Amino acid sequence: MSEHKQTVEQIDAQPRDGEKPDVEQARANVDVVASTEKEVKHAGFTPEERRLVRKLDLRIMPIVCLMYLFAYLDRSNLGNARLQGLPQDALGGDPTGQLFDWVNSVFFFPYVILQVPATILMKLFPPRIWLGISASAWGTCSTLMSTGFSFPGLIVARMFLGAFEACFGPAIPLYLSYFYTKNEMGLRMAYFFGFAAVAGAFGGLIAFGVQQAHAAIANWRLLFIVEGIPAVMMSLVAVFFLPDRPEMTSFLNENERSIAVSRMNRATSGDTGLTIKKPHIMMALRDWRIYFGGLVYFGANCALASISAFLPTIITTFGYTNSRAQLLTVPPYAVSAVVLVLTSYASDRTQSRGLYMAGANVVGAVGYVLLLTVIDTRVRYFATFCITSGTYTTIGLAMAWYSHNLGSETKRATGIPMLMAIGQCGSVLGSHLYPSTEGPQYIKGFAVSCALEFFAAALCLILSVSYRWENFRRNRLHGRPDPDAKVNTAELADKAPEFRYMP
Repeated sequence: MSEHKQTVEQIDAQPRDGEKPDVEQARANVDVVASTEKEVKHAGFTPEERRLVRKLDLRIMPIVCLMYLFAYLDRSNLGNARLQGLPQDALGGDPTGQLFDWVNSVFFFPYVILQVPATILMKLFPPRIWLGISASAWGTCSTLMSTGFSFPGLIVARMFLGAFEACFGPAIPLYLSYFYTKNEMGLRMAYFFGFAAVAGAFGGLIAFGVQQAHAAIANWRLLFIVEGIPAVMMSLVAVFFLPDRPEMTSFLNENERSIAVSRMNRATSGDTGLTIKKPHIMMALRDWRIYFGGLVYFGANCALASISAFLPTIITTFGYTNSRAQLLTVPPYAVSAVVLVLTSYASDRTQSRGLYMAGANVVGAVGYVLLLTVIDTRVRYFATFCITSGTYTTIGLAMAWYSHNLGSETKRATGIPMLMAIGQCGSVLGSHLYPSTEGPQYIKGFAVSCALEFFAAALCLILSVSYRWENFRRNRLHGRPDPDAKVNTAELADKAPEFRYMP
């Protein structure tokens, strides 16, 4: 009776994407809502729920994946712009490569600092508005990179790009957790983050096409324009077509909304409306597992930032021309997207994250070992496949892992950007590991990234064991809970006795 009453209050209290709420209609559907919730709770994954998930997938996933594709293109296109003459035109030649390193890494300073406050603040706004405005702003900043004529100009544009992307990246795992259960998040985050790998492949093709253009402006300027404008266009799509929270959106009918709200409360409990629970912010700040996860993310992001900005340059050290190197960046990214999706699917089916992440980190580390020890060009090119596949898989699974294991929405809104902020410090390090003066061997960069990947693998195992032990302890003290039942996390978040972690 209490769950039934809560759902009605949620429906009554919230507007639906700008419409005036119809309280009387919601009250008239009380019996339908109650019976549907009971059916969802006791009948498992019903045909109605399957149809709802398909409907959510068709509406949400294409939009957020395309938004992330353009976000990642806009943050990682410097590597291709470097080969198209950016240092010569805007950085005075940059013989040491240090100025380019700073243009690349300055993005991450506002990105790291603003992630936590931006994601918490996002809970107070309709998600479609927040995400749409963010996309419009970063797309504009990326396009304006084409107007940079000096080191300070590029620095300013990259800083604002990082600030606005900080409002988007960490918000997506939180947003998806409103609609998807822990059994579904791994694959959805794989689709989402897989578009970062697609962006790497797509970016290489775009850069190759731009290289063949004979425009009135420099190729690298045209590249920023071509890759920046689509983000602005996607912002309009997000504002008009992304659904808000399940209890608020007009995208769902009454029956679908009741099922969606019930899914939000499966093995956890969602908030009602645009609220923040301040005690859960402090709980996140004191959670040691978030910091360990951040260190895993640190190692993966060090490798990711290195690969994103320097893979074309690294491939040129194999003896290929600049344009050929642009094309050869495509296959490693394409393969990594497939590996990420397949691994995430297996992770969802087995309800385990840590072991898969440890294996992915080992694969990435082996790639760096090959780059350090082998001279054969074909083997070294194969190593780039290992690095991209291991790195992208680790990051995609990490976001899915913590989207459930933090218990409450506010703790997720704090903990996920905390993890990502710590990890993005690795991006700053990775941006400085490949100065031109150390090419073509880049021994320091490869060695540091290799060590961090092995370190991350060890941390994943520690986290997995700690989650398994805590689940075992709670089962012994409180018994095994119904995996589909609502768990009241309003006060204790993931420390609630009935809550169980995904290991």
